[in-house]
Amino acid sequence: MIGVYLSGTGNTKHCIEKLVHLLDENAQTIPIEGKETANLLSQHNFIVLGYPVQFSNAPVMIRDFIKNHSELWKDKEILCVATMGLFSGDGAGCSARLLKKYGARVVGGLHVHMPDSVCDIKLLKKSVEKNMAIIKRTDRKIEKYAKKIRNGKYPKDGLYFYDRIAGLIGQRFWYYSKTKDYSDKLKISNACTGCGLCTKICPMGNLDLKNGRATAGNRCTMCYRCISLCPTQAITLLGDTVIEQYRYERYVKE
Repeated sequence: MIGVYLSGTGNTKHCIEKLVHLLDENAQTIPIEGKETANLLSQHNFIVLGYPVQFSNAPVMIRDFIKNHSELWKDKEILCVATMGLFSGDGAGCSARLLKKYGARVVGGLHVHMPDSVCDIKLLKKSVEKNMAIIKRTDRKIEKYAKKIRNGKYPKDGLYFYDRIAGLIGQRFWYYSKTKDYSDKLKISNACTGCGLCTKICPMGNLDLKNGRATAGNRCTMCYRCISLCPTQAITLLGDTVIEQYRYERYVKE
C-alpha cells in the first residue's frame, strides 16, 4: 500500500497520512509532484489517491498525472479520497472514472471536509474554533472508515450516478471553464520581495524569479500552496487580497 496526494495547504496531506497509516503503519505517503512518484506507485498494488476538489472537479494536475501515466494503473486497486470545503458531489468519482478507463479497479471513494484554508475570497471563512471542530469530525470519519476498510468494506462517496449529477449540476457545469485547464490568472503584487519561496514549492514549477520578482506562468493548478506560504501575502488567484484564515501545519504547531 502507498498513499499519494496533491496538497496545497496541508489538508489533503494530513488526511492521506492519517488514513494510510491507520490502514498500514509502515506504508509510505508521497506528494504527487515528486520525481520518483510514478516509479514508487508502480511498485504497489493498492494506492490511496488524495486531492482537494475544485468546483466539483479533480485538479487538472491530478487528471494529467493519471493520463500521462496511463500504463501505471492497469489492475491496481485505487481508493480515491477527495477533500472539500463545503460541497463535492462526485469529487472522488472524477478521478475514479478516468482511472477505470486505464484499467484500474476503483475499490472506493471517500469525501472528507476540511477547513477552507488560506484564501483570497471571503467565501467559507470560519473562526478558528469552527475550523478545529471540522478537523476533529474529519479525523473521526477517517478513523471510522479505516476500521471498515480493514474489514473489506469500502466507502463509495462520489462513485454513484446520482453523485455525478449532483457534481455536474451543483458546480461543474457552471464553473467548468475554471477547471478544464491550468490557470493563467495567478497575480503577484508589489508586495513581492523576491524571496523565491514560491518558486521552490510550486508543484507545477509555474513560478520563476525575474529581475528580483516572482513571475507566474500559465500552468497554475490552483492548489493555493504559494498563496498559503508567501511571507508577504503577495500572491492571489480568485481575489485581490489574501485572507489569512487557517493552515494545517501552522495550526498544529500552535
